[in-house]
Amino acid sequence: MNLQTATDTKQKTKKIFQRPDAYALMFFIALICAILSYFVPAGEFKRVTKGSITVAVPGSYHSVEQSPVGFIEFLSAIPQGMIAASSIIFLVLFTGGTIAVLEKTGAINGLIHTVVHKFKTRQLLFIAVVGGIFSLLGTTGIVVNSVIGFIPLGLLIARFLKWDAIVGVAVIYLGTYAGFNSTILSPSPLGVSQKIAELPLFSGIGLRSAVYVCFLLAAITYIYFYAKRLEKTSNSILGDDWFPDKSFERNVDNSQNISFNWRQKLILAVTALSLIGFIAGALWLNWSDIEMSAVFIFIAIVSGIIGGLRINDIAKTFLSGCQSLIYGALIVGMARSISIILENGKMLDTIVNFLASLLEGQSPLFGAIGMYILSAVLHFFISSGTGEAVVLVPILTPLADLMNITRQVVVQAVMLGEGVVNCFNPTSGVLMGVLAASGIPYAKWVRFVLPLVAIWFVIGLVFIIIGVLINWGPY
Repeated sequence: MNLQTATDTKQKTKKIFQRPDAYALMFFIALICAILSYFVPAGEFKRVTKGSITVAVPGSYHSVEQSPVGFIEFLSAIPQGMIAASSIIFLVLFTGGTIAVLEKTGAINGLIHTVVHKFKTRQLLFIAVVGGIFSLLGTTGIVVNSVIGFIPLGLLIARFLKWDAIVGVAVIYLGTYAGFNSTILSPSPLGVSQKIAELPLFSGIGLRSAVYVCFLLAAITYIYFYAKRLEKTSNSILGDDWFPDKSFERNVDNSQNISFNWRQKLILAVTALSLIGFIAGALWLNWSDIEMSAVFIFIAIVSGIIGGLRINDIAKTFLSGCQSLIYGALIVGMARSISIILENGKMLDTIVNFLASLLEGQSPLFGAIGMYILSAVLHFFISSGTGEAVVLVPILTPLADLMNITRQVVVQAVMLGEGVVNCFNPTSGVLMGVLAASGIPYAKWVRFVLPLVAIWFVIGLVFIIIGVLINWGPY
């Protein structure tokens, strides 16, 4: 009787202290920001437009009339966030639709069994190759927001390799962001930041390449050892439910006798060529999320026709796949609404001005480290890398000149500061979209990724110190 009572009490306690849903977490963060708009002094920097970039004017911060976010404005920020993030939302939805069509044709199963057969005993090679490819796409800025489109494939392959959903997501997402967080050739935000700081485009590539290699090796090693732990102990951070989102199991068959006919191979060839076409378009034609959504529509239609599906079947399967990712798609807009509330409350510039003022009078070494930490803290409020750069770099550049810190170090401090925060930032629409789409709770993802983030932070700190000591130029 006592044992039964204790069990009932434990179950009741679990119900009371359930982890907040991702939407609930975003809502409460937005609500806190709206409340703060009544207390945080409103202020603004003057801004000027240089070419296509609008930047803050150093020393121009001034107080403005308080702009508290009212109840209606607070609720209105949510649909405004959905509108602002619409291109990513539709990318997520169309990804689900396209994957569903590819699964219907049997092409996905055939591909997965081929991959598993080749890599089931060489998991480190698989993690290194796939992570390395996506890191190159990330560090050049070709695949950043659109990484969401590749997550379902990572999850499906993870199931067959006896990994949990976290490894499936990590190989794709952390691979991409190991590159993007240590960017060496990304037009935005690196190119934009260097332009604002009046540095030659992509200058300082030698030291940045060393940072990139260290970030990537740390990510690959970390993911591999976690995967090996799963193999030895089956001790997943997700507990017993290795794949919380059942939508990724809909047509997957674990049997060994999987057909892989010419139609399915042709479908995969068309898919690969289409994705290569998107990468080329992103590199030379500035294609982004909208064009990638269009590419997914093309893949779904052509794959369905080659696979012998009727037009109505293609449409129904595509829409069914979209429905499975509605939860993950809309969370992107929910995260964007937080930035809108901060902007409407005129708090962002106040926060930037306050944090930047703390750096005045510091030595070059401590000043650079302070800029690194400042960028990391600010990224919780401004989740866009480019958005943070156009606010922060113009303020820090003249400050760095007075502190004898090179502008190259300033740019790197900003890039790495926001980079180490990217992969656990609850206001990041991309991260929250990835987690919601894969069913991974935010708290469990943070538990998984924080040790790697700490490693990245130390690596960034070491290279910032090196940059100061060698007077990293050209300016």
